[in-house]
Formats: sequence, structure tokens, C-alpha cells
Amino acid sequence: MPQRPPRHGDQPRRDDVVELRVHGVSGARPSVVLREARVRQVAGDDSGGFHRRAGPDGTDADGLTLEAYRWGDLPSGTVARTLSLVFLLPFMLSNLAVWMRPAGRAAAGVTVLCRLLALNLTVVYVVSIAGVGLDLLAWRCLGAADCRAPFDTLAGLDDRHVGQRLAVLALLPIAAVALLRLLGTRRSRPSGNPLWAVEPLVGRLRAIHVAAAFAVLDLLLLVARRGGGATPATTLLLTLSAAVLLACVGLLAVPGLIDRAATARMSTWAARAAGVVAAGLTVATLVAVAGDERGWASSATLPGYGAITGAALLGQMVLLVLLCGLVLWRHGHVRRRSALPRGLGATVIAAIAVGLSGAFSADLVYQTGVLLGGYRADDEPPLPYRWTILAVFLHLVAAALVCTALTVLSRRRRWHAAADITARDFPTPPPEATGRLREVTGAVARARFTEWLGPLATGYAVLAVVGLAAGLLGQFGREPDEVAWQVFGLPTGFVGMALTVGTYVIAAVVLVLLSGGVFAYRTAWFRRHVGILWDLGTFWPRAAHPFAPPSYADRAVPELADRITQLAERHAGVVLCGHSHGSALLALAVLRLPPRTRRRVALLTYGSPLDRLYARLFPAYLNETVLREVGERVGWRWLNLWRDTDPVGGWIFAAHRPGDPPPDAADPAGRVDRRLRDPRDLLPAPGERRPPPLRGHHPDESAPEFRAALRELAGRLRRSDEE
Repeated sequence: MPQRPPRHGDQPRRDDVVELRVHGVSGARPSVVLREARVRQVAGDDSGGFHRRAGPDGTDADGLTLEAYRWGDLPSGTVARTLSLVFLLPFMLSNLAVWMRPAGRAAAGVTVLCRLLALNLTVVYVVSIAGVGLDLLAWRCLGAADCRAPFDTLAGLDDRHVGQRLAVLALLPIAAVALLRLLGTRRSRPSGNPLWAVEPLVGRLRAIHVAAAFAVLDLLLLVARRGGGATPATTLLLTLSAAVLLACVGLLAVPGLIDRAATARMSTWAARAAGVVAAGLTVATLVAVAGDERGWASSATLPGYGAITGAALLGQMVLLVLLCGLVLWRHGHVRRRSALPRGLGATVIAAIAVGLSGAFSADLVYQTGVLLGGYRADDEPPLPYRWTILAVFLHLVAAALVCTALTVLSRRRRWHAAADITARDFPTPPPEATGRLREVTGAVARARFTEWLGPLATGYAVLAVVGLAAGLLGQFGREPDEVAWQVFGLPTGFVGMALTVGTYVIAAVVLVLLSGGVFAYRTAWFRRHVGILWDLGTFWPRAAHPFAPPSYADRAVPELADRITQLAERHAGVVLCGHSHGSALLALAVLRLPPRTRRRVALLTYGSPLDRLYARLFPAYLNETVLREVGERVGWRWLNLWRDTDPVGGWIFAAHRPGDPPPDAADPAGRVDRRLRDPRDLLPAPGERRPPPLRGHHPDESAPEFRAALRELAGRLRRSDEE
């Protein structure tokens, strides 16, 4: 393939150094990153591209050729795509949980539980859609209940017998499965070799999830049919459908079965076979149900639907509690203490995924029933859904109370720690700076709340036990009103109010997520505050749930590595400048660089969460060993700038606060971190009306400390090139 001729201003110059900036989750425009109104794109495309200042020479005041990589549009897309992914948010979170697993012996068990939990989320998704199509429409509105027009006739289906109505409206959950299958085949656009070669694994997971979805749909239809009398055909189909579902669970339950190269071909064949068999069984089930004109059991709800729903929701809670127990047991064997326990993030994210999945499913069935004509006293939503809505309401109340209590209880300790820091930064403040000093101390205290995420995460994970208890009560047929009266002495109206409020709260959450999906990629300030969760969730590849969004890192990291290699061949060196999440992209790109390129590369990170958050959230992948390897790859030409007022970024190897012991001279990692005092001073400089601002997590590439670090690294590269 012929090479594109170099553009003007992009010719190789062996005596200069390139400063390559990579932004964080704020998704800033190239003009903002480069601090230049007129920019030009020199590589990439509209979604992710490399930009320089317009004009014949893109150098800055220090004589460095400035270039910026914008990746902010890679995780996004059209508004329709973003909205569809909002509804699949539980799938994304369940996939994120598997990457938060702890290192060591517990990793395999956590992986199995996360994958089984992800499969359960798909089952709950299908059961809820079937609740609308089969229970509400086919069974209630067209038979046992009086619904609003036109749902009481629904295209003439009211004249058909029950089996035909169920078979036709079973197309609704089938279409929902097809939609998931369509979204699951959507891939990112990798550049060169992808960062993670997971597409074969995604294909196996996709086949397993589709097979399980069809098997559960068959079980719903066949259990309902058996309520009016079993036949050899329905018994055989029911047995085979249960066997397919068990086979799907077994493929995920054996550690490493679908991951190991030795068993990859077998597991691929088994997953595809399960999918084909499940599809065939679904066709046979629809034919059998539609052609069976015998009478059906008299019931206000679809026979067996409540039991299957309860089993699916209870399975969620059991898996979640097992996951919490395994991770907490593993954490108990970790000797090193940290403010944010390593590996605990898997339980928290999994708990959020389970909560959202149960809430979305229950509210979908509940609100649809209200839309169709309301529930009578003897025609309410299935009991498991009522318990789920109530549990979600109590869960949110308890979580809010825990968060508020922890914020209040930790305030004094955070304030004392912050006061100690500012006292060392400003030992003799003038009297007129008292107010400003208190403001700075408050900013440091707020930033230190990150250190309390561990207790908050532990408390949130423990709240999953409440959901398990609610699920157990629902399985025993206990009504919420009855339990509330017998245990707490609460009147019946209280439970009804809680259920109503719970449904509106869930609906409000959905509206907020939808609004966030629209504004996150259309409004910069909104994305700056909520984008980190989405960017983290779509950063990791699909290793647990095949219908989660594809990983943008499959393109961004190899694209960065290729561009760095090109620049290193054309110039004296490349200083990689990564802010916030951009530092993680650059760290992974460094690990992909060939040895010849590494000798001409230096790394400058600022506002970096690599150790403060990522090493604790993803301990098996971004731990201290990996970070030291990054430093060794670049010959320890690495500087990390951090501030105590930053709630996200922090030091990577050592804090180096005033009064701390000097670093070990024999350890090059001790020279990486450089703390920036924030603000630089408490009072305005001579001739200024305002004091220096608090920068916090703001990048501030024009700061003197940043420019000094950049010049130092560029000087190291030039000396290395001369040698």
C-alpha cells in the first residue's frame, strides 16, 4: 500500500522533541488541549485523531513540537446508540466487575462468579420482557383481566386460543434477544493489532447468553403449558430446555474452560451447539404451544411465571453474596493496608449492576401494568417484583444514610489531616490570609474523601444482604404488607407508599440516565462530571458480558503506540504527557512499544489516578509491579505531578510532602513523584487583584512547574540521543 506523503510541517527534524498530550475523561477539544484556536489534524479520523497547531511550525515557547491526541469520541457515538447503551448499563457494570477482581488465588473464583452473574442479568432481562409479552399482554389483557383499549383486543388476538396468543407474543422477548445479539456483534474499530484479543471469547460468551435466553423463554412457555396438563412432547421439550440452561451455566462455572487455549476449540463448539439447540427448541416450543388447543389452568397470572421470576432474582442475590464473601475473605488475607481495599470494587460494581437490573426489570413490568389498565387487588405484579421494588427503595434509603453518616463522621479526621498539610505548606500565613487558608484546608479535606471510599464500599456491599433477605421472603410467599406489620408494626399503607415511591424513584433514575446519555457527549461540563464511569466501563474489553459496549482501548492504545513509534523515528524524542485517564492510556501504550522506540520516550503524568484509584480498583492489572515495569521501559524518564487538592489524581510511588523522609537513592521510583503546592500562594501577587486559584484536578499545562518538568524530560531525551 503506498504511503501518504508527509504533510507540510510534519517532515522529520532530528533535533527537536515532540510533546504528545493525551487528555482525560473531560473529552476536551484539540484547540483546548493545544491552547490554540486554529489546529490541524495530522493523523487519525474524526473519532480519534492527532492534532497540531495550524501554521508552518507547531512548536511552543520551549521549542517543542506540540501534538495532541483526542480520543474522547471513541467511547461515544450517535444519541440513539448512547441511549440504547443506557438501558444496558447493568451489562456494562457486570463486565467492569470482572476486571476489578483481586490478584492471586481468588481471581479464578471471582471470574466465575462475575460471569455467572452476567448470565443471570441476561436471564432477568428476558424474564422481564416476557413478563410484558406473555404475562401482561397474552395472559391478562387478552384473557384474565380487563385492560384499556386497544390492549384488550391487540390486533384480533383476543379471538385466538391461549396457546396461539402466547406463541405470537413470545416474539416480543425473541425480538429483545435479537436486539441484544445485534448490539453484541457491534465491534470497535481497532488500529492494527488490538490491545486485547478477546473477540473469540466474546463470540463464545455471546452464544452462551443467547442460548440461555432462549432456554429460559422455553421454560416460561412450557411450565405454563404443564399447568393445564403435561404431555410427552412438553415434558421432553422442558427437559431439553433445562439441560441447555444447565449446560450454559456449566460452561461458565468451570474456571478457565472458555479462556484456555487448550479448551478454546471445544468450548467454542459447545457454545455454538448450545445456541443452535436452544434456537431449535424455541421453534419446537412455539409450534407445540400454538398447536395445543387443550384447556389451560385458571389463574390470574401466567402459571409458573412468578416462580421462575423469583428464582432468577434470588439467583442474583445468591451470586452477589458469594462474590462479596469471596472478595472480603481474600481482602482479609492481604497484609498491606490501603484506604481503598484492593479488589473490593468488584463487589460494589456487581452490587450496583444487580440493583439496576432488578430495579429496571421490576419497574418495567410494574409501569407497563399500570399503563395497560392498572392492577386490581387480586391482579398485582408478581410477588418477587414487589419485593424487588421495596428492596430497591430501602436500599437507596440505607445507602444515602450510610453515605451521609460516613461523610459527617469522617469530616473531623479529614479536616485534621488537611490542616496538617496546609500548615506545612504555609507555616507562617499572614493574618489577612486566614480566610483563604481555611478555604484551601477545606479543599484538601474534600479531596481526601477518596481515602474513605473503602469503608463506604464495604458498607454498600454489605447492604446486598438486605436484598437477599427480601428475595428469600418472596420465595416463601410472604407478602410485604404482612412482614411489615408482623416485624416492624408498620401499617399497610406504609408499604404501599414505599412501593409507589420506589417505582417513581426507579423511573426517575432511568430518566436521569437517559438525560445523561444525551448530554454526556453533547455538553462538555456535564461529561467532565459523569464521564469517568462511562469511560472506565467502556475502557475494558468484554470478558464477562458479551452485550456490554466494546472497548475503545482496542483502538486507542495501539493507535497511540503506532504514532509514538512514528514520532520517535522522525524526531529526537517524544515526551508523553497524560492527564487523568490519559495517563492510563499512555502507560499501556508504553508497554507495547518496541525497545528501539522506548529509548526515545519520556513520560509526564499529572492528575493521574494510576495508583490512587486504578491500582486499587484493578489490582490484577494495574498494580505496583506493572507501574514499575512502565518506569523501567522508559528508563525511569518519568515524572508525575500531583496536588493534595485533587480528589482523583495522586502520587504513584511516594508523596514527598514537606517533612517526609527523603526517597531511597537506590530506588529510581522514588524520584518519579513531584508534589505541587496548591495554590501557589494564599495572597495575590504584587499587581494582581486575585490570589492564585485552586487547581485541583485541572490539567494546567501552562503552569511553571509543568513547563519545568517538561523541559527536564526533553533535556534527558536530547542527552540520551546524543549519547
